[in-house]
Amino acid sequence: MPVLDFVSGTLELRGVAPELAQRVPGMRYDPRDDCHRARGLEYAGIVRALRREGVEFDDRARRYSELAAGQAVHREPRVYQSEALAAWNAAAGRGVVVLPTGAGKSHVASMAIEAKRRSALVVVPTLDLVRQWYDLLRVGFGCDVGVVGGGEHQVLPLTVTTYDSAYLHMEHLGARFGLVVFDECHHLPGPSYRLAAESCIAPYRLGLSATPERGDGLDADLDDLIGPIVFEKHIHELSGRYLAEYDTQRIEIELSDAAREEYAEARATYTAFLRAQGIRMSSPRGFSDFIMRSSRSEQGQRAMAAYRRQREIAFAAPEKLDVLETLIVEHRGERMLVFTQDNRTAYLVSRRFLVPVITHQTKVRERSDILQRFSSGEWPIVATSKVLNEGVDVPEASVAVVISGSGSVREHVQRLGRILRPRDDKRAVLYEIVTRGTGETFTSERRREHAAYREA
Repeated sequence: MPVLDFVSGTLELRGVAPELAQRVPGMRYDPRDDCHRARGLEYAGIVRALRREGVEFDDRARRYSELAAGQAVHREPRVYQSEALAAWNAAAGRGVVVLPTGAGKSHVASMAIEAKRRSALVVVPTLDLVRQWYDLLRVGFGCDVGVVGGGEHQVLPLTVTTYDSAYLHMEHLGARFGLVVFDECHHLPGPSYRLAAESCIAPYRLGLSATPERGDGLDADLDDLIGPIVFEKHIHELSGRYLAEYDTQRIEIELSDAAREEYAEARATYTAFLRAQGIRMSSPRGFSDFIMRSSRSEQGQRAMAAYRRQREIAFAAPEKLDVLETLIVEHRGERMLVFTQDNRTAYLVSRRFLVPVITHQTKVRERSDILQRFSSGEWPIVATSKVLNEGVDVPEASVAVVISGSGSVREHVQRLGRILRPRDDKRAVLYEIVTRGTGETFTSERRREHAAYREA
């Protein structure tokens, strides 16, 4: 009898005629082991193909189980959450659900686990999200929940892990789950993380994201790794009823004459090098090429120093902090998040206004303490670089001030999403402070190319 087995993240099919194996999707002959081999994610298609061919086979690959019980806590879903689940079910339980931050993507995932009743693995980008999902599943399903990552390795029918741990351990875990949920799934198509999807046999796959698009275009690979986008709602479609009402405002500041002159000089040095080298920063490899070529000559090193200086002048202009001061006074009594592109600017804000700061250097306990005091209102303002873009729940926050940021649409929408958790009659506002007449103006236009900003 033919045998289908799971070995080190791949599927091995033995005991079938070569002409039959050629009709099975994803299978390739592997002369090293004299078998036909496929990626783990091809499992569902292979099983269906063998059944269509009328082949009886020994399925040793499937090692996942049915959940002994469903949800212990039942919460009435919102209309769009039910619609999302129905669309995912209609797509054979494979696909991406796009919902804004605060719209309840995790509840859709819990409903999917309830619907399929298969052992499920939830993959998330940060340890903070591991903690949130652990609590959500433990309470929601009334059972113990496994954790893989952050120094823990306990695998249970419901388990939460990080992308870092998933791609490292999936060759051993990949047959143990019938459903895999990829939270913030825009992380998945990277060269390493994608192994977490390719090495897993789970026939049911759910991706969750507010902004699945990637600057490198690899979001197209989500169709293969998870499935197509099956349901999509954006911030402007849910604000008012399910999310807080919000406004966005862009404030432009002028550099001083001295700063403007220094900026122009640094910018000219930097752009001259780009032209001489034929580097287009708008291309996917533009910045990587600039880094590589600038390291090869003294002229290139001067260009890199100039690049950093012109960004520093635009991103951390003293006039921006003056504007921030007026906004702090204007929104006294409200909870405010101040976002920066880099740690240096975040620490500048912290020192000038004596507010706590969270960066990638902030220890877990300190970060938790800061967010707890922010939620209670003891510390009404927190400055941060990129680490709060995703994976933090701060429903009390109603004001966001973007001092500086990248051109990423995703980053900008994530920052907006941090203040849209509904609370009482909250109306949120996001301010973007931009240095006029600098490259930051074009960056601002690029990152605002989202319906959430056009509608606002």
